Amino acid sequence: MSRAGRCAVLPGERAVEAVLFDLDGTLLDTAPDLVGALNVLRVEAGLEAAPVDEFRPYVSQGALGLIRAGLPACGPQEEARRRLRFLEWYEAHSLDHTAPFPGVESMLARLEEAGVPWAVVTNKPTFLTLPLLDALGWQDRAGAVVCGDTLSVSKPDPAPVLHACETLGVAPARSAMVGDDPRDLDAGEAAGALSILVSFGYGAASILASGRALEAVVDSPGAVLDYVPACREAAAAGSATPGSAPP
Repeated sequence: MSRAGRCAVLPGERAVEAVLFDLDGTLLDTAPDLVGALNVLRVEAGLEAAPVDEFRPYVSQGALGLIRAGLPACGPQEEARRRLRFLEWYEAHSLDHTAPFPGVESMLARLEEAGVPWAVVTNKPTFLTLPLLDALGWQDRAGAVVCGDTLSVSKPDPAPVLHACETLGVAPARSAMVGDDPRDLDAGEAAGALSILVSFGYGAASILASGRALEAVVDSPGAVLDYVPACREAAAAGSATPGSAPP
């Protein structure tokens, strides 16, 4: 079945008034720094450092997902030690090579120009999330930031999505949850939001290969705007203005 055949919602079929974004693998390419932290552990364990692309598909699974994929199995005490070491190194190096995916900055700007609120809903802990948002100048622009430890539960539980919607003052049914991991889609669907998969994200390939029924898939950040009526209307108005540049 084609990708289009598996998508249940087409642009214009849902009135999306707010957009919630996962962080790693959706807005930001954090793989170089996260795999860098894994490689510190690998070298300390007597293994060779691995290319970033080898472990890129595991990045959305967080520190433990990367550790379990990239190191030999171990007991709970050693795993806890590895996680602490991983986070210690990553906290000091999280901005070394991390950057927004191409097109993300312009997408966020167009949401803001159209008056559409957006939020970050991530499983990344607060102490790692806020420095990234501060460095990018996004913390004051986002209408809500829900981290993995903001509530007592995280994605795939719908509570973080519901919390972000409440903070933005938008009904979940009029919001979209954009992400690259099954937990993003599960949380969005359970909350009643439109779940949009970004095909360029870390976990997208396995989701697409699984045959999972999907509400929506986009191949670029800008394509998210097709699901937001205010952005489509702004683009149409701009293209209709004599002498205006195309959107």
